[in-house]
Formats: sequence, C-alpha cells, structure tokens
Amino acid sequence: MSSSTKLQHIAFIMDGNGRWAKSKGLKRIKGHEEGAKTIRSITEYCAKHPTIKSTTFFAFSTENWKRPKYEVEFLMQLLQKHLKNELATLQKNGVRFKAIGDLSAFSSSVRKIIEHTEQETADNKRLTQLLALNYGGRLEIVQAINRLLKQEPKEITRQMISNELETPYSELDLLVRTSGEMRISNFLLWQAAYAELSFTDTYWPDFSTHELEQIIEDFMCRERRFGGVGS
Repeated sequence: MSSSTKLQHIAFIMDGNGRWAKSKGLKRIKGHEEGAKTIRSITEYCAKHPTIKSTTFFAFSTENWKRPKYEVEFLMQLLQKHLKNELATLQKNGVRFKAIGDLSAFSSSVRKIIEHTEQETADNKRLTQLLALNYGGRLEIVQAINRLLKQEPKEITRQMISNELETPYSELDLLVRTSGEMRISNFLLWQAAYAELSFTDTYWPDFSTHELEQIIEDFMCRERRFGGVGS
C-alpha cells in the first residue's frame, strides 16, 4: 500500500433506483424513496470512518430535467422531505450539509429547505456531506473560470481553478458508481482527475455499508501513482 493511499473525499453516483423498483414490480418513485434511505446509512458510516472528511452524492444532474414531469416533481418533493427528516441524523453524526450545483432552477421552497439545512449544520466538523443538485462537471468548471476572469488575472493557474470549485476538497480520492454502468456521467470531472474508480452491479437501494467497506479495503490496497512510477 502506498503512503498516498489515504481516503478523505469519496463520491457516489447513485444509479439504479428505477431499475431496482422495476425488478420488484414497483413504480420508479419507490426506488428513489429507498435510495434516499441508503444515503443515510452511507453517511452515518462515513461520519464514523477515521479518515473520510467529505462525501459527495450525485442526486440530480443538469440532464435529469429530461425525465418525465411527474418523476421530476416527485424528486423535488422527496428532496424536501429528505432534508427535513435527515436534519436530526446530520446533527447527531456531526455532519455539515452543503448543496452544490445551479440551485437557481429550483423552486423557492426547495431552495429554502436547502439553505435552512446548510445553516443548521454549518458548525458540524466530523464530515461534510455534499449533495450535487442540478449539477454538471463541465458547467462547474466553466463557471469557475468565468468567476476568475472577472478578477482580470494575468493568468489562470490550475490551483486557482481548484480554489473556485464548489467542493471543499478539490481532489477526489474514490468514485463509486452503482448499478453496473461504467461511466462518470459529467460528475466531478476536475476533481476526479486522479480518483480511483469502483463500479458495482448493485443497485443503489441495495448498496450497503458492508459493500462499501469492501470497496474501501480494495482502495487501500491500490497504489496511487498520480502519473509517476510505482514502487
């Protein structure tokens, strides 16, 4: 194991809610309800992990607006319900909540519960939970560069861009995607430059802390060379 194999920032592409529901003869929205429960268990696990400082969950992409209207409306209702119900869990586990992405597209009621949850958990230090909402990796990079251009710098450096990103830990260590799909879908493109990737066939509602623990054990055995030569 390399000394650089330290897990601080882990991200999840929570895929397979709809297929999980279909496999059980249920409506897609039931899969999203069960998937929200998985976020809780994974967050509690990560909050107790000795090195993990930040988790990022891909909840709603800039492309998800293309889904059926009823499903999008349900997801917005579920988001509000989830944040309201999970506040006590976040506080209990010392988790600071932060939403990333373009929140301007959401209703005032959705933005209000997001802001409330961020404010109520702002002083928590054990873990930062990022929820990517109306998020796209390319858009995040473009917006970061545009903010820098307004400052009229002589040049734009890699570190300057990293500092402008929405994630407090600009380097991602481990990216996990469930449901068997093997792509990163415009998620944390800058941050994932040297991330280790892990793909599992398990649908997100069935993803467990036990499986996550196995993935982390595998991660710890990898040698991260960051473009260099291995030992």
